[in-house]
Parts: sequence; C-alpha cells; structure tokens
Amino acid sequence: MAYLASDALQGRNTPSAGLDSAATYIARVFAEAGLQPVSGSYFQEILLHTVALGDSNSFELRTPGRIERFALKEDFVPFDMTADRAVTGDLVFAGYGIVAPEYDYDDYAGLDVRGKIVAVLRHEPGEDDSLSVFMGRKSTDHGNVGTKARIAKERGAAALLVMTDPLNHTSLTPRGYAWPSLSRIIPHDALPTTLAVEESTKIPVIHIGERVIRRLFDSVDSLRSLQVRIDSSMRPQSFEFAGVSGTVRTSTAIKVDRVRNVVGLLPGSNPALPKSVVIVGAHYDHVGYKKNSPADRDSIFNGADDNASGTTALLEVASALGGAGTRPARSVLLIAFAGEEKGLFGSRFYTEHPSIPLERTLAMLNMDMVGRNAPDSLQLIAEDRDSMLIAIARRQNPPSDFTLVRTRLDSGGSDHMSFTKHKIPALFFHTGLHPDYHKPSDEASLIDADKVARVAGLVFRTAWDLAESPGR
Repeated sequence: MAYLASDALQGRNTPSAGLDSAATYIARVFAEAGLQPVSGSYFQEILLHTVALGDSNSFELRTPGRIERFALKEDFVPFDMTADRAVTGDLVFAGYGIVAPEYDYDDYAGLDVRGKIVAVLRHEPGEDDSLSVFMGRKSTDHGNVGTKARIAKERGAAALLVMTDPLNHTSLTPRGYAWPSLSRIIPHDALPTTLAVEESTKIPVIHIGERVIRRLFDSVDSLRSLQVRIDSSMRPQSFEFAGVSGTVRTSTAIKVDRVRNVVGLLPGSNPALPKSVVIVGAHYDHVGYKKNSPADRDSIFNGADDNASGTTALLEVASALGGAGTRPARSVLLIAFAGEEKGLFGSRFYTEHPSIPLERTLAMLNMDMVGRNAPDSLQLIAEDRDSMLIAIARRQNPPSDFTLVRTRLDSGGSDHMSFTKHKIPALFFHTGLHPDYHKPSDEASLIDADKVARVAGLVFRTAWDLAESPGR
C-alpha cells in the first residue's frame, strides 16, 4: 500500500512512468507468489491513442440549387471518437439512434442507412420521465454518444450527426469534445486518450448546433415535436430527408502510447477443468497529479483507496493462492487492470482480447476501493441474475465478519461491468465513497489495513469456493 500510493508513482495516471513502475511491481509479486505468466508474460499490452484535433474539419449540406457550409466550433464540433476522413452521403434522421431490444425499442427498424449520414438526438427517450422504460431518470448505456456511434457504424452509416435534444435542454450549442485548439483556456495537452482503434473502422462523429438543426428541420420546434412523439409513443419517427445530402470531414492527429494489464495464473488441479477459470481483478491506475500547482500544496492524487487498496488486496489473494499448498479444481486468473479511470480501458481490452476465452470464464470478482469507512461494512454489488455469487460470498464471510450490504449493480461503475456486458457473472466488493475520493487527500495513512486484509480473505475464499464448484 505504501509503495503503490506513494508520491514516487505520481498518481499512476494512464499512461505514465508511475503506472509502468506499479505494473512491474505487481508482476514481481505475482511471480514471487508462484503464479504463472500467461502466454509467456505477466503483461498484456494495450495500445492507446492520444487524439488531437487536426486542421481540416468541415461540414456542408446540399439541396437542389443550394450548398450551405457550416463553421467549426460555432455550428459543429467533432467528438473524440471521430475518424480522420471525409464522407459524402444522403441525410437520414434516426431518432435517438438507439437499438434496445430489452425495451422493445429500435430507431433503425426498417431504416436503411448504409452509406448515409445519420442524424440522431442525444440521450434517450423519457430522459426526464421517472416512468420511462429506460430506467426512469437514470441514464443507460444506450444514451452514450459512443454507443450511438457504434450502432450507426454497425449498420453501415457513413457519418453520425448528434443533436442536443431540445425537449429537455435549452442550450443547443455544439460541444462535442473540448478540444484545446478550439479554446483559449483549456491546456494544450488536455487531449482525450482512447483505446486504440483501427482508423479505418471509425466514422466521422460531430455535434451539430442550432443553425444546422434549423437547416434540417426548418425550426427547433419541429425537432422538439418529433421528440415528443417518440417519447410519448416509444415508437421510432425515423425518416430520410428528401433531397438533402452532406459532406463531413473530420481531421485528427494521433499519438500512440502503451500500457499494460498485469496477469497471473494459478492452474487448476482437475485435468478436466483447468481451462475454465475464475477471474479476480482490481484496477491499479489512478488519475495522476495536478499540473502547475503551488509548491506548498499537495498536487498528487495518490489514490490509496482508489485503488491501491483493491490492488493490495489482489496481491494478498495472489500470495494466499500461491502459498495454500494445494490448488483448487479450476484455474484462477488474477488481473490488475490499467486505465479504469479513463473508461475501463484495461477490462474492456481484456474482454475483447481475453487470455482465456470468455466462454470458459466462470465468474469475475472485482475489488475497487476496499479500505475505508466503517470497519465492518462491505458492499456486495451484483446483478439480480448473479445472486448465487452473493450466496457464496455470504457463506464465506464468517472469518472476515463483515456486515454485508447487497447493492444494485448500477450503483457502482468499475471493471466488473466490462464482464457483465458479456453476460459473465460478476461480483463487486466495495467499501463505499468518502470525502477524499479523487482528491490528493486519498492517502495511505487513512487506509484501514485490517479491513483490506479481511476483504482479501473473503475474496480469496469466495474465489476458491467458485473454483471448486463442480458446475457452472
């Protein structure tokens, strides 16, 4: 704990030299504990892109006899996931750009968008309606621009135009990403970092403002009326604009960085089962340090609880597994994830490039912030379908003697969610937020070391119980 949360690691930002040092340290502990490397290494390399806005961004609409060009920043702003390319196509309105079979909702139903430029609303139907089937006022993943871009791309769209929905929002100013090159106050190096994606698979994604909306829909009120019809009926109002086409050019410059997940494997003892695996994970990154801070002010976000505590517990689980003198029937894979704070980078990358096929993954146990608050309180966060994991943790709890509080999965965002998206059972161990969360004051001196050890013990026993289970 003292090392991972030390000033020497400069807050373990993704990417950074401090994060690399932490990865090397974790791999050494895995090796000393007797865990095996996977595919010959304790590291799983992840490519990241740091993206800057290029100097060739343009957008225009065409109707018979008229071409209208729009201004960067005033009329449109690219999002950080945009492509470095120009496309031309007919215009299509696809409502909120959502495909959600679990809510019997599909804005693309009967709509052919191949090679076309798709315009969609931000957010989701019934955003301000507590009775909305989209989890009431709580946002779902369907409302994320990244999700809308993925859906549009999967359906063959050439580009995506995103509009702020006027029913629930008064400002229609295009925001997109806050690019430093478009601002006088944003630091020049405040650039987005994303998981590396082949540029050829991206499409242009821009946020359009009121002037473009009026050009497409004649008025903001017309778009608002369309939104009301969608929200009230929960049925799509998608259509192709008659005689309207456009050209979108977005330009980016990319710097490539590398970070690493750290992996260690304890092979199972049953020859019929070793290829099935229980995963125990924790993210080891944090958010770095505050630049240009006064010399007399603490500027390093040490991230002792978030998440040196979970990483320390993971290392204790590694030592317990390696020192047990025997092995469980199934294999146990320990993963220290990079880039959780940037958007679950490490766990998202792992689930897309798993060391062991996901269909052989029995369950995932995640520890994130496990060292603060009342000594005996511990939250267990899981989906309802994963109640068996809760039951196993409760059965294994007596030696740790926690008061276990069952909490909804959507109350905690961490690396387990990358696995639940792939329908893998997951259980999140968490001791709750506190005033030092994401502040320089999250120091190792405030950690309840005994609590971290008890969490590690509970997770070790839960993982062992799962790894001994005869069935899925």
